[in-house]
Amino acid sequence: MSYAVLFPGQGSQNKGMLEPYIKDSVFSKIIDQSSEILGYNLTEAVQDESKLNNTLYTQPIMVAVSYAMWCVWKERSSALPSYAAGHSLGEYTALVANEFISLEDCLNLVVIRAKSMLEAMDGIEGGMAAVIGLNAEDIQSVCSDLSTDKELIQAVNFNSEKQIVVAGHMNIIQDSAPLFKSKGAKLVKVLPVSIAAHTILMNKCSSVLDKTLINMDNLNNNFLFPIIHNVDAKPKDTNSDIINALCKQVKSPVLWTKTIESIREMSITKFIEIGPGNVLSGLNKRIASDISSVSISNYENINVASEMCLND
Repeated sequence: MSYAVLFPGQGSQNKGMLEPYIKDSVFSKIIDQSSEILGYNLTEAVQDESKLNNTLYTQPIMVAVSYAMWCVWKERSSALPSYAAGHSLGEYTALVANEFISLEDCLNLVVIRAKSMLEAMDGIEGGMAAVIGLNAEDIQSVCSDLSTDKELIQAVNFNSEKQIVVAGHMNIIQDSAPLFKSKGAKLVKVLPVSIAAHTILMNKCSSVLDKTLINMDNLNNNFLFPIIHNVDAKPKDTNSDIINALCKQVKSPVLWTKTIESIREMSITKFIEIGPGNVLSGLNKRIASDISSVSISNYENINVASEMCLND
């Protein structure tokens, strides 16, 4: 029974994401515990769109909800995964799931991450856009042509072969659309975010994370399963390597396609997406045709996922 678990990042949140699980006692216990750690009622915050889509709330809420779903899955599943990965913020959920870091420490860390990301953009109008239908080489070429010493645009999320997200200064993001389309892009969609995540504009945030993580005393190097990290699509064996990967992650591209391919190369073809939505399962279909994915954002899909894993 070999499989991998995937944890989604910011953007998969929705007002109804608690409903499928709210009657499960394991899930509800984690949500209550998270509310106590964060100092606000998480269930109420999910229903408040001004909070749900505010980075300061979104990031810890996504970690808490995805981890609560993981706890339900862990109780119901007959075996632990062989590997895990998380898309951007989802990597933090993966690290709680594999017991590298406690839920309390992780939620507090993610709050610091969110604040630092916002502070890094102080005085900068940033943004992100999804480029559909254009390969990485052409996208990076356009980014290189448009970037200057003062303003930049970078390819930051390599989600599938022809679905790549760019980020940087908003005026360049807006100017980039005609150039991407002239190269063959089918669609350029500006995303409703003001943070240029995974670019060098996050250098200050990276430094804050480094200082915070090296002062944490309770990190556990006897984790349950390896995580394939965003920065290089490789697992890390030591605490210092994991800390380094997390600090680099916020200012570096998310190599998601390579992450899934790396897991696939280890003969893993079954993936369980644990968290709200099914974005990662959808990306998997574009990355490789021979892998199977099930999202358990819907409670009933736990049985479907269990059966898939058992049918080797």
